[in-house]
Amino acid sequence: MESIAEFDSVGLRYGTGAEVLRDLDFRLANGGFYFLTGPSGAGKTSLLKLLYLAQRPTRGRIRLFGEELTEAPRDALPAFRRRIGVVFQDFRLIRHLSAFDNVALPLRIAGSSEEQVEGPVREMLAWVGLGDRASAPPPTLSGGEQQRVAIARAVINRPDLLVADEPTGNVDAEMAHRLLHLFTALNRLGTTIVVATHDVGLISATPGAQMIRLEGGSVVDPTGSLRNPPATPAAERRP
Repeated sequence: MESIAEFDSVGLRYGTGAEVLRDLDFRLANGGFYFLTGPSGAGKTSLLKLLYLAQRPTRGRIRLFGEELTEAPRDALPAFRRRIGVVFQDFRLIRHLSAFDNVALPLRIAGSSEEQVEGPVREMLAWVGLGDRASAPPPTLSGGEQQRVAIARAVINRPDLLVADEPTGNVDAEMAHRLLHLFTALNRLGTTIVVATHDVGLISATPGAQMIRLEGGSVVDPTGSLRNPPATPAAERRP
């Protein structure tokens, strides 16, 4: 089965400090659904940064979309980043733009006309429960509303890979499961999903997904032993 991401002996340190990630060897299958779990400080956000190309490893090799990107020139990375949707823990919305324009940004960057933008963006805002807040700038929205705008922006162009860091941390349980349904629907269309979360309810509500657990910067199995998570896509295991 084709892999969308391959990590080979990957390590990461910031500056001259100790490694925050070490000896990562795993594959993410194209079309898989993965939950990234582990205690605070285990390295989950750092691993996500490697996946969405915000950080380069200090050792080892990473292949993404079939390409070796560890030493790729910086000007080659934007084209790959456009295939990745990211939900940041701190939202990273553009404060002076409306909710509509924040969600529309990936489509406009990709060259879509305004006629191609209008319908999908309004439909996505309605899906996340913000159809009546399209003109609102982020500072006027609650934390949960900003999170929903960030999620809508990340999925609007149906990315090949969606990376989400605690995407339901600022919404209630009902909205969390609605957003999980959105991720699941996107996964069924072929997007590979990686969600970092502490919410065991989300994991149990997605029986087809796989779990990758980090402890002390390494991938471990539930007993605490080092392991390589399998790369069988969730879609392939659904009845």
